[in-house]
Amino acid sequence: MVSLQDICVSFGSFDLLTNVSFLINEQDRIGLAGKNGAGKTTLLKIIAGELSPTSGVVDMSKQVTVGYLPQQMKVDNTTTVMKEVLNAFSELLDLSDEIERCSKEIASRHDYDSSDYLTLCEHLIDTEEKFRIRGGDKFIAETEKTLTGLGFERKDFDRPTSELSGGWRMRIELAKIILRKPSLLLLDEPTNHLDIEAIQWFESFLATYPGAVVLVSHDRAFLDNVTTRTIEISLGKIYDYRVPWSKFTELRKERREQQMAAYLNQKKMIEDAEKFIERFRYKATKAVQVQSRIKQLEKIELIEIDEEDTSAINVRFPAAPRSGTVVIHAENISKSYDSLPVLKNISLSIIRGEKVAFIGRNGEGKTTLSRIIVGELDYSGVLKTGHNVKTGYFAQNQDELMDEDKTVFQIVDEVAKGEIRTKIRDLLAAFLFRGDEIEKKVKVLSGGERSRLALVKLLLEPYNLLVLDEPTNHLDMRSKEILKQALMKYDGTLIVVSHDRDFLDGLVTKVFEFRNHKVKEHQGGIYDYLRKRKIENLREVERREKNNKLTQETEASSGKQRYLEKKEFDKNLRKLRKRLEQCESDITRMENEMKEIDSRLMSNTASVEEQDKMFRRYEELRVLLNSEMNKWAEYYHDVEEFMKTEENING
Repeated sequence: MVSLQDICVSFGSFDLLTNVSFLINEQDRIGLAGKNGAGKTTLLKIIAGELSPTSGVVDMSKQVTVGYLPQQMKVDNTTTVMKEVLNAFSELLDLSDEIERCSKEIASRHDYDSSDYLTLCEHLIDTEEKFRIRGGDKFIAETEKTLTGLGFERKDFDRPTSELSGGWRMRIELAKIILRKPSLLLLDEPTNHLDIEAIQWFESFLATYPGAVVLVSHDRAFLDNVTTRTIEISLGKIYDYRVPWSKFTELRKERREQQMAAYLNQKKMIEDAEKFIERFRYKATKAVQVQSRIKQLEKIELIEIDEEDTSAINVRFPAAPRSGTVVIHAENISKSYDSLPVLKNISLSIIRGEKVAFIGRNGEGKTTLSRIIVGELDYSGVLKTGHNVKTGYFAQNQDELMDEDKTVFQIVDEVAKGEIRTKIRDLLAAFLFRGDEIEKKVKVLSGGERSRLALVKLLLEPYNLLVLDEPTNHLDMRSKEILKQALMKYDGTLIVVSHDRDFLDGLVTKVFEFRNHKVKEHQGGIYDYLRKRKIENLREVERREKNNKLTQETEASSGKQRYLEKKEFDKNLRKLRKRLEQCESDITRMENEMKEIDSRLMSNTASVEEQDKMFRRYEELRVLLNSEMNKWAEYYHDVEEFMKTEENING
C-alpha cells in the first residue's frame, strides 16, 4: 500500500531520522510512539506528502487516498458546523446542485418532443443514479451520526464555526476526514481535545474502519484499544513490532535484556580469546591454535545493543503545608456566560489529601469550576476555601498565558522567590532544559516543552492544593508516567481535569461527573466510574425499550388493526430491504474483484495466459456489474415507493 525506503531527515549536522524503512499494509493499525521531538509528526507529514525527506523515497500506489489530521489546523470562520463538515461530500453536493438545476430547467420547458429535452431528462436520470449509488441518500445521516459521536449536539449543527474553540474545530476537521473514508488515515494526537465519551466512540469507529490507520498519541489506553502494531522512533531509528503499545514495551524490554546477555557472553568470549592469544602468541607449539583464534575474532560480528533514550523529566513536588480538613466546600454554585448556563446549583466538598478527577464532555463546566476554585471567575453561590489552603493552578491553555518573547530562564526567574532562585538551573535541567536550551524563547518551544515549563512553575512554591487542567496534553509517555508517579507521592490535595484514562487510573480515588449543568460524585477510580456509566447507559436503554413496549401494548389494545397493518408493512419492507442489501453486497463484491484484477494487471507479474484470463473475467464482471446496477436502481425505487405507504398506515 505505502512503502517508506531509507527515509533520512537532517537539520544541519543533526540527524532526526536515519534510514527509516517500513511498509504500511491495508487495514494496518499502527501507533507511532516516541518522546517529544523524536520525529513522529515529521514522519506523518512525509507520508502525507506535506514534507520532503532529506533523502529516501515514499512509494504510494495511485489508488491510495490519504486523510491527514495535523495537531494544528485552520477551519473556515464564515460558515456553520454542518456546512463545514458537509464539504467532505463536495462531489455529492455538486451532483445535488446539478439535479436541482436540471429539475428546474425541465419544469420550465415545454418542448417535450425535442431531442434536447430528452437528452436533459436522460442526463437527470444518470445524475440521480450516480447520486444514489455514491450514497446521496445517506450522507446527511452519516454526517449527523459522526458529529454526535464526536460530542456535538444537534443544536450545535447550525452554530457558527467562529464561536468554537480550537478543540471543537479539531473535531470538525476530524469529522470531515473520516467521512471522506480515505484508504489511509494519518492522525496526529487526535485525542488531545476529545472527552472520554468521544474517545470511546472514536475507538469503536476505528475498530471497524476498512482502511489503514497510522496515529501519533500519548494516550496509552487509546493506543492499546486501537492499534495492533507499534513503531517506536528513538534516536533516529525505528523499532517495529506487530503488537499494541503495552505489549511492545514488554517485548522491547525483553529484547534489550536478550541483547545485553548476548553482548556480555560475546564480550567474555572475546576477552578469553585475546588472553589466549596474548599468552601463547610466541609459543611455536601453540601457533596453530593462536592463528585459529585470531581468524575467529576477525570473523566475529559484534553484537550491538539498541541505544536507549533515557532522558526524562524528574518531578518531585515540595512537601505540602498542612491545611484545614475541608479544603473546598461549594454550595449552590451557578455560572452562566451571557445567557448560556454552564453550572446550576453545584454543591460539593473536597477533603484534605483527596485526589479527585473532574470528568465530563467538553463544555460541561469542568474548566469553569476549576477557574472558580482558583479565583479567576465570578459566580453565584457560596465557595469556601479551607484554612491555610495555598493553590497551584495549571491552566489548560497554560502555553498561551506565557510571554512568547521571554526566554525559558526568564519565565521561571520572574516568579521564583527566596532560596529556590539559586536552584533554577538545576530545576530546569530536571525538566530537560539544559545548557543553551534555557535561553530559548517561549515562541519557539513545542507544546510538550511549554507544558514542562508550566510544570516547573508549579514546583517553585509548596502548594497544598493543586488544580491541574489537562496537564498531560502535550507530554510524551515517559513524561506522563513520571508526572503521575510524582502526583501519587504528593501529600497535598489534587483536583485534575483529564480525559486520559491511563493517567487517571490509580491516581484518583473519586470522580466528579459533569453532565447537564450538574455534578455527580462517584466513589472509586476512573475505571470504576466508567463501569458504572456503562451500566447506567444499559439501564437507560432498557427503560426506553420498556417504555416503547408499554406504548406499543397501549396502541395495540386501542387499535389492533392498525398494529397488524404496521406489522405486515414491516415484514414486507424487510424483505424488500434484504433484496436491496443483497444487491449492494453483490455490487461491492464485483467491484472489489475488479479492483483486485486491476492491481494484478498493474503489477506485471502475471503470464500472458493469466492476463488473457483476467481480461476475460474483467469484461464478464463489467457486464454483470452493469446488470446488477440496473437491478439496484429498480429495487431502490421499489423500496421508496413502498415507504410512501407508511404515511397512510401511520396516518
